[in-house]
Amino acid sequence: MATTAAIHLFGIRHHGPGSARSLLAALEALAPDILLVEGPPEGDPMLPLARHAAMQPPVALLVYAPGEPRRAAFYPFAVFSPEWQAIRYGLAHDLPVRFMDLPQRHWLALAPAEEATGDADPGAAQPDPLLTLARAAGHDDVETWWEQFVEARGASIELFAAIQEAMTALRAAAATASSLESLREAAMRTALRAAQREGYARIAVVCGAWHVPALALDRAGQPSAKADAALLRGLPKIEVAVTWAPWSYGHLARASGYGAGITSPGWYEHLWYTPHDRTVGWLSRVAGLLREADLDASPAQVIDAVRLAEALAALRDRPRPGLDELNEAALAALCHGNPLPLQLIGEKLIVGGRLGAVPEEAPAVPLSADLQAQQRRLRLAPDPTAKPYDLDLRQPLDLGRSQLLHRLLLLDVPWGKLGRVAGARGTFHELWTLKWQPAFAIAVIEMARWGNTVAEAAAAYARHLAASATDLAALTALLDRVLLADLAVAVEDVMAAVQAQAALTADVTGLMAALPPLARTVRYGDVRGAAAVDAAALNAIIAGLVERICIGLPLACATLDDDAAGAMLERIEAVQEALAALQADDLSAAWRGALVVLADQHSLHGLIAGRCCRLLLDSGALARPEMDRRLRLALSPGGDPAYAAAWLEGWLRGSGLLLLHDEALWAVLDAWLADLGAEAFINALPLLRRAFSAFPPAERRQLGELAACGARGRPIASGSGAAVDAVRGDAILPLLAAILGLKPPGTIEGDAA
Repeated sequence: MATTAAIHLFGIRHHGPGSARSLLAALEALAPDILLVEGPPEGDPMLPLARHAAMQPPVALLVYAPGEPRRAAFYPFAVFSPEWQAIRYGLAHDLPVRFMDLPQRHWLALAPAEEATGDADPGAAQPDPLLTLARAAGHDDVETWWEQFVEARGASIELFAAIQEAMTALRAAAATASSLESLREAAMRTALRAAQREGYARIAVVCGAWHVPALALDRAGQPSAKADAALLRGLPKIEVAVTWAPWSYGHLARASGYGAGITSPGWYEHLWYTPHDRTVGWLSRVAGLLREADLDASPAQVIDAVRLAEALAALRDRPRPGLDELNEAALAALCHGNPLPLQLIGEKLIVGGRLGAVPEEAPAVPLSADLQAQQRRLRLAPDPTAKPYDLDLRQPLDLGRSQLLHRLLLLDVPWGKLGRVAGARGTFHELWTLKWQPAFAIAVIEMARWGNTVAEAAAAYARHLAASATDLAALTALLDRVLLADLAVAVEDVMAAVQAQAALTADVTGLMAALPPLARTVRYGDVRGAAAVDAAALNAIIAGLVERICIGLPLACATLDDDAAGAMLERIEAVQEALAALQADDLSAAWRGALVVLADQHSLHGLIAGRCCRLLLDSGALARPEMDRRLRLALSPGGDPAYAAAWLEGWLRGSGLLLLHDEALWAVLDAWLADLGAEAFINALPLLRRAFSAFPPAERRQLGELAACGARGRPIASGSGAAVDAVRGDAILPLLAAILGLKPPGTIEGDAA
């Protein structure tokens, strides 16, 4: 510990449990009069909430610009963060606790808007000094070095004097500090001098280790108070607001992109709560997790793992096993050498899925407050781990959940990810996967300018999107989303935008992309009790779209390459599905006419030509003899094998049942394949494999069995001349009649016996 007048500097590692434990011991020994903690001064009014019973770390102090919420900064705290423990110590002892750093009203004003959002990483301005020390000690990463030289020591007051000495040496050899770093340290020194002027005798300062040398006011060469004041004078500033937000271990981890993150927050929490018997406790938790996943993990294996971890630590001259030794022991003794369970251990235990909580008294924008109220009403607790929900929309609770999740999707808050549901229940059935992320808090704040409730904000934002959209497909998709979100107040405006854009859109592909959402709206819009929509107006729009699609489709399909043909095929199938759902005979007839024209078009890509023929055959618009003629023409020996394979891929797309039940078609296909040369067969094989791989497994198996039956894939029929033993056949008839309860002609009672 270093002392300058009445100032006691404690350089810590952010989110280090060893630092936190040593810091508490040092504060108990010092009994300071005031605590100054690295952080935004605007957060001082929020500090008393840290002692609230409902405040459960990890949490983050959120500072943002109300008029421009993208300008924001998070200051995360875990239970093992030294700053958090210092704050809790000061509040528990009724000490003045203040944040000291460059105020965020200046920091956010200095940073470009696109770079302002994120964590307020106090170490982001320079390389990690602890990494430099770790490498000097022969370690490749900070975590291993920190565990060996800090965590293994337990609480150590002398740690802080060593940190100041090391940081002083590192800063002497480092490059010149950045302008932002210089501003921050000038603001910190200004806060220290203010505390001195107020007469505090023992001032405890908790800051990142890198800043300690810059805050030793009696150190030679330190800037004067006048120089610091001049440096801070005239800085730009903006209005900011402050609140607490829940955080998660996943976002505290370095893998999330958090600049001051750590690799193992779950492990550090374990170290905080079990500083002594950590080996047995950790491996017992690993065994419990494996058993929850239906993997074997017996007490005997735990004992073997403990012994192995301790032996590894001894071989490496370490006082106790660290995370590396525990992982290696778990891999050998509990995972049987299989690295896959280690991924589960890493996700669930080493990183951990803990999500913090903040009290209701924490300030919140009205939109955030409404979202929290709806989460409680609908029993949808924010959870950082992915959790599935199977919603039956005929139930009021599930319908309310669906509407909330759809409204949040409209607001670009993707708390829920909607899965596809097949089958008859699909209309009333939704499968969601919910995973809350702390970044959603700032997203909700950003959307607060659109309304004070989720419904109001989603409706206003939908109207804004409709007014600014220039793409018809996007507008029709927006209408579909508005109906799913049950936003009746926005339907009329979105409908008006759809009508206006439909009249202006000439691109056939855009018209085709716009049709399916409109068809879903007409077909299913009122099934879930969604917002009312003018069906007559929608039907008029749909009729106009179909007419223009039918006219422009042949030209849009001319001279397509393979990629463009694949994309066009998907649009054609989407239109086919949409018209089938609408069940409008006049529209379906017009569409079939367009497909006939398209199928007869010269130079049409084989994929589209084959698919058009199959759609026409399935709808009854193409007679069977005509289908046979087109098939033989496409597969004629003199034709291009690549075109034939593409034609066949389009014709077979989705189902091979037609081949299974039609001997003539099978014979044509078999003959075409048999007549292909070696090079042509090799070129056609990828297309054929792709076509057949899309069939269901049962169909593929039956087709394989059929191909194994003979040159034409069919066994010899019974009428082809094979002898039939009529006497043996007649002998079974009485028994069959008895089983079926029938009386064969010409029999008398008792004969059947």
